[in-house]
Amino acid sequence: MKSTVTVRGQTAIPVAIRKRYNIVPQTMLEWIDDGHTITVLPVEQDPISALKGKFKNTDLLKALLKSRREERRHG
Repeated sequence: MKSTVTVRGQTAIPVAIRKRYNIVPQTMLEWIDDGHTITVLPVEQDPISALKGKFKNTDLLKALLKSRREERRHG
């Protein structure tokens, strides 16, 4: 999907994306620039509620320990 930026730096979010991510008027968007790409993420009004149940099938302790091992290896 594509959109065009206006002279004022504005653009329209395609309808399919607005519907899929529930982007409605007054939704805050976060722009992340990693130096190669730009990522746009909707910011949840209640981030705690948005994460409820998100990791129910994930072993968070195992993931944390794995991440720490990788950091030590690369650190």
